[in-house]
Amino acid sequence: MAFIVVEEGESIESALRRFKRKVQQQAIIKEIKKHSVYYKPGEKRRMKDALARKRMRRRMKRDKELEY
Repeated sequence: MAFIVVEEGESIESALRRFKRKVQQQAIIKEIKKHSVYYKPGEKRRMKDALARKRMRRRMKRDKELEY
């Protein structure tokens, strides 16, 4: 669980910014979204394979651009 200590004289906006940054660093939102929906094992596998293909295409495109 992410928490921050609000310093004396610190504005609410800056404290909120620090809290949001801490939550993002700990990947809490990503984890909540991941567990909010149930995916069948086959569906998880297909999504994982699709992400791997997407990463590979991106990597190939980047490598191809660097060749020129």
